Amino acid sequence: MTRFWDVLMQKGAYFLATLLGGLGTTITVALGALIFALVFGLVVALARVSRWRVLRGIAIAYIEFIRGTPALVQLFVIYFGLPDAGITPTPLQAAIIGLGINGAAYLAEIYRAGIEAIHKGQMEAALTLGMTPARAMQYIILPQAVRTMLPPMTTFAITLVKDTALVSVVAAPEIMFYARNLVTESFLSMHVYLIAALIYLSMTIPMARIAAALERSKRRWQ
Repeated sequence: MTRFWDVLMQKGAYFLATLLGGLGTTITVALGALIFALVFGLVVALARVSRWRVLRGIAIAYIEFIRGTPALVQLFVIYFGLPDAGITPTPLQAAIIGLGINGAAYLAEIYRAGIEAIHKGQMEAALTLGMTPARAMQYIILPQAVRTMLPPMTTFAITLVKDTALVSVVAAPEIMFYARNLVTESFLSMHVYLIAALIYLSMTIPMARIAAALERSKRRWQ
């Protein structure tokens, strides 16, 4: 045990500096995938609650397929499979699109739950006043649904930050990519991965506090 701490004291600063070299990519992937998932997830959710049976069917099939298959497999399909179709994404593009597509399926259900939590009379009243369904959704339903959706969305964002560790398999130079290189270089896997875990923890703990605060606010609103 003493040797463990001695090595950590000697190599820790170097390991930390190297791993922080991937922090920018980790944040970029997380933010890019979150924006992608928020936008595409809303599109899927609106199709999911649509009156058109075909749209509902497509949305349900998408959600079930994405949630029923591992995110790692989806990343492999995008990064290694798309080149067979003549499309060659960069590692960063594959990471953002892969995690974004995966996250959209989960956010679509969060959106749906928030929308369906609003009484149907709200939509009927808006339509009676002459609003189109789209404008009623934009100005009446979604603003009210946000209160219900914010806490689970924050929890999703925390999960997304942790899931960025998966994109090292497509050579995206994020934290775990550098961690694997360091382990190959030093053979000190425990030390390297422990420091990597602490970096992720330093990002997710503040986000968890925000999620808890939003949850408390939601209970006060109800």
